[in-house]
Amino acid sequence: MKLLMSAGTLHTLPLEKTFEIARDTGFDGIEIIINHDFRFADNAGMVRDLQQILPVESLHAPFFQIDGWGDKVRQLYKTVDLAQATGIPLVNFHPPCWLWLELKFWRWVMKISDFQAELGGGEVVITIENMPRQPTLKINPYLFAQTTHLIDFMRARNLFLTFDTAHMGSTNANFLYDFHLFYNSTKMRNIHFSDYGYGREHLLPGRGILPLTRFLNHLSETGYDETITLELSPYELPEDEAGIRAALAEVYTYLCQETRPLGQCAVG
Repeated sequence: MKLLMSAGTLHTLPLEKTFEIARDTGFDGIEIIINHDFRFADNAGMVRDLQQILPVESLHAPFFQIDGWGDKVRQLYKTVDLAQATGIPLVNFHPPCWLWLELKFWRWVMKISDFQAELGGGEVVITIENMPRQPTLKINPYLFAQTTHLIDFMRARNLFLTFDTAHMGSTNANFLYDFHLFYNSTKMRNIHFSDYGYGREHLLPGRGILPLTRFLNHLSETGYDETITLELSPYELPEDEAGIRAALAEVYTYLCQETRPLGQCAVG
């Protein structure tokens, strides 16, 4: 399986520097979150330049307003267009949030009968992400908050899954049962990997309460051969570049040792 790093892990740094650090610490590729770097730019040209540093294996559609990208529906179409133009195989998006009154997005999502045919066009795999409970509200304000409801929707609409460990862990720290339900649906195509605990998401492994090593062991037993994407908060990492590189190299080595045969985990 490929080990990726989400560019969101270092979103406080320039994208080029993020790519260089991910390459140098051993990761196979990057997931780009579409953010303000993509305002009114030659986005395809920028991505192609970044792909010379490290492959881009997935794009994450925006989850906030970006100048020139329109509403949530337009954002998703533009993200897929960018993936098609640059040969990126997967696009991930968040489901509508009723707390933010995303009614237009919700109506559009419910009209799509086949996401792969109508949006991906047979060129890009479209995935939806399981979302977290809000610690202050103690509820999950997103559509398809329950595992079985999301699985039913994916099956009915030909939609795949990006499984987020921290999001799942916000509802249930012992999330392996839900993971296996998702895995057995045959819809899983990407995993966002990080820890959760004490009301905080996207922690470094070991700083939260999730059984992440046991999860990786279960993952290996299933024969999963898609991508695992490290998605941390940048505030989990040191401020200096040397410290960032050392911390990410340590996490990469941990992931590699838990998912690959011995001798395949040397850091560049």
